[in-house]
Amino acid sequence: MNIQAISDAIVKRRKMLSVSQKELADLAGVSLHSIINVESGKENPTLQLLLTVLEVLGMEVQLTVKDVLEQRRNTND
Repeated sequence: MNIQAISDAIVKRRKMLSVSQKELADLAGVSLHSIINVESGKENPTLQLLLTVLEVLGMEVQLTVKDVLEQRRNTND
C-alpha cells in the first residue's frame, strides 16, 4: 500500500469538498492530530482510521491480503 499516494488523494478530496482538517476530524470522530498524521503520509495509519477517514470523504480503497498483513506487522513493531 502506497501511503503517500493515499494521503495525497485524501488531501485532494478533502479540499475538493471544502472541508477543513478540523471538520474532517470531527466528522470522523478522531483527533485533529490523527488527520494531520494521515495527510502527511509520514506515519502508517491504522487500517480502522484509514477506512473511517475514507468513508467520511466518500472514498474507497482496495486492499490486498498483503497490505493487511503488512499493516499488522507494522503495528506490532
